[in-house]
Amino acid sequence: MFRELIALDTPLPQANAQIAAVEDRVQSGQEFDAYLLHVFGDNPEGASVGQVEAVREAKERLEDLGVDVELLESSGSPADEILVYAEEYDVDQICVGGRKRSPTGKALFGSVTQEVILGTNRPVLVCGGAMEE
Repeated sequence: MFRELIALDTPLPQANAQIAAVEDRVQSGQEFDAYLLHVFGDNPEGASVGQVEAVREAKERLEDLGVDVELLESSGSPADEILVYAEEYDVDQICVGGRKRSPTGKALFGSVTQEVILGTNRPVLVCGGAMEE
């Protein structure tokens, strides 16, 4: 059984790229459990993870492939929360979405992907945003 934590942000093209990468593994025939995590930075309206379009679409696509999917939500620092959930659920791999940034942007604003990669000994799959069709 392969257990993957898929940390989803709100951009749909980015989530689609992540799920496409995971679908390849699922279609290889390996048993697979997926934990879809969305970390809310600011959530004054009290939205739930099920209201995030990227999460809903990812859940539907994975369930169509027969994957057991569990939705997770949290608030706070995305990198910290991803690492906490990866440990708590003892996942085999973490899947995050990457985005292009200039070197200055990385230095000034940090990078969730970079923090996750440096903060764990687990494999981290980084997927870029795909163009929407």
